[in-house]
Amino acid sequence: MITWQLGPLPTLLSLAFGYLLGSIPFGLLLTRMAGLGDVRKIGSGNIGATNVLRTGNKKLAAATLLLDALKGTAAAAIASRFGLEAGIAAGFAAFMGHLFPVWLGFKGGKGVATYLGILLGLVPFMLAVFAAIWVSVAYLTRYSSLSALVATAACPVVLWFTGYEEVAVLFAVMTLITWIKHRANISRLLRGTESRIGDKG
Repeated sequence: MITWQLGPLPTLLSLAFGYLLGSIPFGLLLTRMAGLGDVRKIGSGNIGATNVLRTGNKKLAAATLLLDALKGTAAAAIASRFGLEAGIAAGFAAFMGHLFPVWLGFKGGKGVATYLGILLGLVPFMLAVFAAIWVSVAYLTRYSSLSALVATAACPVVLWFTGYEEVAVLFAVMTLITWIKHRANISRLLRGTESRIGDKG
């Protein structure tokens, strides 16, 4: 049976810590520092690595991806020093902070990189599981979005059956939110109009 043992104050502190880390808009900060303007005014208007890539700067996109992941890792791993439940609370808050940063009018990214970072911070071996599923689906379909959707759907299941029930519940919730944030991609996949990996233009 899953129970929540962390007290109200430690829970609140974990949530606040995670949210503040997660809400750092690295994509926006890096593109501005590089003199590329406001990344929210191009492409999808997203602050994540995929939209940063639309600036044409691959190194900046890679840095955004890494930093968006590591803020999730830092939140979950640091808070976990005070117990798994603190790590779960901080990880979830970091995820929500990335999606809904207060500094940007609660308009952030889609969360996959931060999702991966939290996975690394709480159950490191699951990063390899995610990567294996993503690569397999991408190889078969050449759809990046579908690969991420399938991998996120699989993570809670694998976590549950490997004994990480509390973490599985966290990732089930984050997976649902991730799918909602990707509803436009899902719609294009169903219509057959989603861009494939390697497509030009």
